[in-house]
Amino acid sequence: MEMSSLLAPAVRRVAIIGGTRVPFARSDGPYATASNQDMLTAVVDGLVERYELGDPGAVGELVAGAVLKHSRDFNLARETVLGSKLDARTPAYDIQQACGTGLQAVIAAANKIALGQTEAAVAGGADTASDAPLGVNDELRRILLRARRAKSLGGRVKALTRVRPSHLVPDIPRNAEPRTGLSMGEHAAVTARAWNISREAQDELAATSHQRLAAAYERGFFQDLVVPFRGLDRDQNLRPGSTAEKLAALKPVFGLDRPGPTMTAGNSTPLTDGAAVVLLASEEWAARRGLEPLAYLTAYETAAVDHVHGDVAGGADGLLMAPAHAVPRMLAHAGLTFSDFEFVEIHEAFASQVLATLAAWEKQGLEPVDRTRLNVTGSSLATGHPFAATGARIVATLAKSLAERGGSGRGLISVCAAGGQGVTAILERR
Repeated sequence: MEMSSLLAPAVRRVAIIGGTRVPFARSDGPYATASNQDMLTAVVDGLVERYELGDPGAVGELVAGAVLKHSRDFNLARETVLGSKLDARTPAYDIQQACGTGLQAVIAAANKIALGQTEAAVAGGADTASDAPLGVNDELRRILLRARRAKSLGGRVKALTRVRPSHLVPDIPRNAEPRTGLSMGEHAAVTARAWNISREAQDELAATSHQRLAAAYERGFFQDLVVPFRGLDRDQNLRPGSTAEKLAALKPVFGLDRPGPTMTAGNSTPLTDGAAVVLLASEEWAARRGLEPLAYLTAYETAAVDHVHGDVAGGADGLLMAPAHAVPRMLAHAGLTFSDFEFVEIHEAFASQVLATLAAWEKQGLEPVDRTRLNVTGSSLATGHPFAATGARIVATLAKSLAERGGSGRGLISVCAAGGQGVTAILERR
């Protein structure tokens, strides 16, 4: 064998076969006692049953992650395999990139398939805001560590006498950026002001998301994508009767430090519990099993902005604006424009963030996105947003949309993430 073939293997097309997810639930609701592993196992089992993946070696590996993780979740993906209907010999590993986790898991699995290192893989993620880990007060942690290091019983007792009532208050997770102290919503409010995003436009986008998700459920679009779980068979956050007029009655909850706040609970995603996974494979693997690919993953791009010291007030470096930089690069590399896409999927962390991203693309010279092609079956404002699950939800939904349309076509995915990051991708059917 020539050395060049070892160093540069042929790159194969990566097929998206299908996906499963549980209905997403509002935090502290139906899934309040469900762990990340419980939910991830449920969606993996749904995928195994649908595509008959229980035989040894059917799947090369599982790649998945969670953003809110207990210490018991340190090996979440592998423990999920062991508790699922997948063959116990299936390797697995965790991945995490905040809200980009699910899509990054898909990309990681796809890269191995493309390079011939595996034939099929399952990728996705799970998150529960209900069962969020509570950290030990940092001072209490130091005292307990001193007690553990003590060489005698007296030394341990002496260390423990330093414990005070205030030390017993746990550290509760906050949706805040470590380097700014601002919540994601407060960051989004800064960006909304920078791009002059109106309340009316946000409420209209949010209402449309609910209406389109409701319509997709009614026509059975999600029948082979969503598996019932703990009494739910559709997303709990869905409000089919949502209208811009109804949403206009809600009070703002972010950006209250400045006049004219526009962001409400209705045009922002709620804290959510859920899980989603996608089945990826080589074309050869799919053919052997008689499975028709829904679409192919053909390109992806990541980016990051300096949301600490960059042009935050001006909007270019807003916390959730990295996709505004990643997508133009990806389109340039692929030689495509928005008119080449039948569908565009933008994760709706906030309605204002979606609208700011669209405005930023236009400012860079890209053509406007046709709104009839944007999030055609609804998105995160209606489904909810379990952080690590959203990317896999979008990949499976978009792939099915392309397959349902028939013929050739393309879809674009844009996901913003905490830490000023963004993950984007292109799916094609041809």
